[in-house]
Amino acid sequence: MSGDPMGHAAVEASGLEDWRILYSALHARFLTGDFATGLRLVEAIGAEAEAMDHHPDLDLRYPHLNIKLTSHDAGGVTDRDIRLARRISELAATEGVRADPSVVSVLEIAIDTVDHAAIKPFWAAALGLQDSPAYDVELVDPAGALPTLWFQPTDPHDEPRQRFHLDLRVPPEVAAGRIEAALAAGGVLVSTEHAPMFTVLSDVEGNKVCICTCEGRD
Repeated sequence: MSGDPMGHAAVEASGLEDWRILYSALHARFLTGDFATGLRLVEAIGAEAEAMDHHPDLDLRYPHLNIKLTSHDAGGVTDRDIRLARRISELAATEGVRADPSVVSVLEIAIDTVDHAAIKPFWAAALGLQDSPAYDVELVDPAGALPTLWFQPTDPHDEPRQRFHLDLRVPPEVAAGRIEAALAAGGVLVSTEHAPMFTVLSDVEGNKVCICTCEGRD
């Protein structure tokens, strides 16, 4: 086990200048400047992670490397994350790479609802998300590719004119099954006018999502 998760104040007191705690994880962006430097840093981090038996999420782009650290078995940041984060900063310094903690961020999506239990199965099916192990009002992507969706309590109200909705692009062979699962989970079919380019669905409170594919597009 990784030990007990640390609070924000304890993490901030650890002196990790390159890192910021966002929700239940440490995040950093290292400005590698070029792909070759990024690859060398990833390789070094990989070796260190194997030695510590603790593995971060790495997202290498041409000019930078994004890193996320959390202890999944503890549900938050622990001493193991602190130690690995400190070591990663040392490895980056060896490569002459600096961090920019001002640019890290985490996006979550919130839906106002009077009864989250009534609509959560629809959103889990439509987006392919799973129940959060920590919070009943959250759905998460275990792979970390999609943002967390959480349900904010609100008073009963008439369906508003939505100012934004979710567009989920999936492979064409996945779309029909995703739509079928969402409808079986209590969803409403709003429109197939532009299918298979996109099909409009909603939960029972009128919150909409479009299941989109590349078919029918130029």
